[in-house]
Amino acid sequence: MEVANPIRIVPLHGDALAAPVSAASLTYRGGPLLPAVQVFTLFWGTAWQQDPQAGMVPQINQFFDFILTSPLIDQLGEYSVAGMTIGHGSRTGAVILSTDPPSTLADTDIRQFLQQEISTDPAVPQPTPNSLYFVFLPPGATSTLNGGASCTNFCGYHSDINGQVFYAVMPYPGCTGCLGSLPVLDALTSTTSHELCEAITDPVPGQGWYDDQNGEIGDICAWQTKKLGAYTVQLEWSNNAGSCI
Repeated sequence: MEVANPIRIVPLHGDALAAPVSAASLTYRGGPLLPAVQVFTLFWGTAWQQDPQAGMVPQINQFFDFILTSPLIDQLGEYSVAGMTIGHGSRTGAVILSTDPPSTLADTDIRQFLQQEISTDPAVPQPTPNSLYFVFLPPGATSTLNGGASCTNFCGYHSDINGQVFYAVMPYPGCTGCLGSLPVLDALTSTTSHELCEAITDPVPGQGWYDDQNGEIGDICAWQTKKLGAYTVQLEWSNNAGSCI
């Protein structure tokens, strides 16, 4: 069952969905999952070569190195299906791109950029069924999707290209709504973990594990956080526990 215009975003802190948590239940719609996710990070823009953003690049990569083999991924195992057992993933690399993105980027711009990088940059791996490309935007770049804009309507999103290339877009959290009273790095790791878990369990939005009223695994628990190791991550919905864990 395909869902029209499925929820796929991190909402602003003040707009986090007030989901009827007691009634929430994700159901599997028959689409792909990312059972052994392979994350590749792309930092787009010269700002990522200058402080303070330059210092954040290794911290974000280290976050993925930790989180992809952490209990956060273990808890997603309950969403395994026949032939696709969700387990630990890995980070396959990273690039910092010395070109600057436009000040406003539609999702079509992101898709074009990503397809160009995959086809022309030897540092960017070719997609596999488990590949997930994380595109981190610099300060001042606004992402738009379905009539909404980052820092106005959302703080990040994930999507797919023809059900074969899976990606997440992470605008820089330069507004109160995308910081949620957290330091910049903690806000980024929280929203990144939201999109990571959603992309693993619902890589083609609305065709994996989805709840028609409440959205994806992270939407139900938006901006509820915990610490794993040194990192701030978002709680995710557990059907087994009937709560955000």
